[in-house]
Amino acid sequence: MTYTLENDQIRIRIHAKGAELCSLQNRKNGLEYLWQAAPSVWNRHAPVLFPIVGKLRDNQYEWEGKTYPLPQHGFARDQVFEVLQHETDRLTLTLKASEETQKVYPFSFELRITHALHAHRVDITYQVIHHGKGDMFFSIGSHPGFYCPLLPGEAFEDYYLEFEQPETLERHLLDNGLFNGQTQTLLKEEKVLPLQRSLFEQDAIVVTGYRSQSLTLKSRKNSHQVKVDFPGFPWLGIWTKNAQSPFVCIEPWYGLADSTDATGQLADKNEIRQLTAGASFTCTHSITVS
Repeated sequence: MTYTLENDQIRIRIHAKGAELCSLQNRKNGLEYLWQAAPSVWNRHAPVLFPIVGKLRDNQYEWEGKTYPLPQHGFARDQVFEVLQHETDRLTLTLKASEETQKVYPFSFELRITHALHAHRVDITYQVIHHGKGDMFFSIGSHPGFYCPLLPGEAFEDYYLEFEQPETLERHLLDNGLFNGQTQTLLKEEKVLPLQRSLFEQDAIVVTGYRSQSLTLKSRKNSHQVKVDFPGFPWLGIWTKNAQSPFVCIEPWYGLADSTDATGQLADKNEIRQLTAGASFTCTHSITVS
């Protein structure tokens, strides 16, 4: 099942499976900004990462003396959400704990995802609610992929990413999907990161400590732009799959993959979030096209 939202400027589509944004089009010229999930390259568009971001060491964790298997980025992206609210320019989908989810994540959670349109912008809001007892631990993140290049006849290297403010950033390095404790200088009081395939030879670019609240994908050959706002999100991932992949992902995260020396205890996981019984957590990021 797919749902459509539109206004005078843009039209988006959202899959019930994963509550995943699967299309973002300019209504004036029909330009599609969102990667269209070619199975031979990467078969997703903009998956939600929940209840973990990234990979677990040995793809498992321990909670209250029991070991649970959980794949990279969790299970929400493969679950069918139900409609909570649907209007012309606003949709809220919800996923609640079930017998199936309890096998890999023993918490009474509810995840609500809202897509709302405002002119050329779509706001994506995540609300995590803890309906159970005790404490609940989770991470959440976004993983939208955008065409790069956007137009025929252009190359990946014609594009660049521009931070809102000059940044001095270290990228945190990964080893087979796990953080190895090493860093590498990415920017020194610069706003612009030119896109090059070599940047992704060591997997995703992962940064924190930035002052900017947005990152914009721009081209040197056309005026189209995709801006991702991520106020409050403490971590940012930037990723493309391989040298032939015509997309780049800009990923705001509340959470991280395990480190190579992770204990395996869920409560000790890198950047894990914690909710007490009855509490909720809300965050919003936005995508603006122009």
